[in-house]
Amino acid sequence: MNWRFPGLGLALCVFLCAATGNPARAGIFRVATYNVETYLDEPTATRPRVKSAEAKAKIRESIRALNPDVIALEEMGTTNALLELRASLAAEGQTFPFWEHVSGADTNIHVAVLSKFPITARQPHTNETFLLDGRSFRVSRGFAELTIQVRTNFSFRLIAAHLKSRRPVPDADEAAERLGEARVLRGIVDGLLRADPDLPLIVLGDMNDVKDADSTRALIGRGKSKLTDTRPAERNGDDTPATSPREAPRTITWTHYYAKEDSYSRIDYILLSPAVLPRWRPADSYVLNLANWGVGSDHRPIVAAFEDGD
Repeated sequence: MNWRFPGLGLALCVFLCAATGNPARAGIFRVATYNVETYLDEPTATRPRVKSAEAKAKIRESIRALNPDVIALEEMGTTNALLELRASLAAEGQTFPFWEHVSGADTNIHVAVLSKFPITARQPHTNETFLLDGRSFRVSRGFAELTIQVRTNFSFRLIAAHLKSRRPVPDADEAAERLGEARVLRGIVDGLLRADPDLPLIVLGDMNDVKDADSTRALIGRGKSKLTDTRPAERNGDDTPATSPREAPRTITWTHYYAKEDSYSRIDYILLSPAVLPRWRPADSYVLNLANWGVGSDHRPIVAAFEDGD
C-alpha cells in the first residue's frame, strides 16, 4: 500500500510535508521523467539481468541533480524495486513520501511515480485495449493517472506512459502498435479535457518515437486541446534562436541512445495542456547533461518547472 498520513486532512498533510522539507521550494515545482532501463531487483524469463549497484548509484545521482518534486519512472521492475530506489534516495536526502506503481500487459517492466506532494486521486489504466488488423491488443505498460496536490488551492493531473518500443515484434508492426497505444492515451486525454477544459494536465514519459512520428502527433493532438511539447534542452550555454520560424532552435535535446543504430534521438516528452501553460517556466526546463550518464540508463532524464502560486 502506498505511504499515506492516516487520519490526517489534506491541509495538515501538506503542512507536515512542508515541515519535513519534502515539497518544492515556494514559488516553483519540478516534474521529471526518466526511463531507468530495466531497473530489476531479480531476473525474469525475458530480462535476466538485474540492475547493478553502479547503475543504481548513477540513477540516484541523476535524480538528485534534477531535484524533482514529482518524477515518472519507466522500465521500473517490481514494487520492491521501486521501494528500494525510494529508500535509497531517502537515505541520500531525497524523500518521496508518496508513490504509485502501475502494471500492464508486460509483466517485467512497469510505469511508476514518486512524489513529494500528496497524491489525492488515482486512476490506473491497466487493461486498455485497441484493435489492429482486426485483432485486439492490450496496452503493454499501462498508464498512471494521478491527481497531485501542490498546495491547498492548486493541484494538477498527471499521466505517465511508456509506449511500445521501436524494436520489431513478431505479432504486429511495432509502429502501428505504438500508434494504437498513443491513440488510447489520447482518448484518455480528450475525455479529461472535455470534462474540464481548464484542467491542468501534464502527460509525460517515454513515447518511443520522434516528434513527427504518427504516434507522437496523435498524442499531441490538435485544436484547442492540443498539448504543448516542452522540448527541454541541455543547459550548455546554447542561446542561438531558430534559423526559421518553422524550426526549433538548434539546441541539444536528445534523450535516448539506441546502440543498434548508434543513434541519439528525442523520444521522452513532457507535454502540457493549455491550462498549465501559464505556469510553465521554459528557462528552468531541461534535459540533464551528466558525466557518465550512460552508466545508469540508455535514456537521459528531462525536467520541467512550473509556478505554484495563484
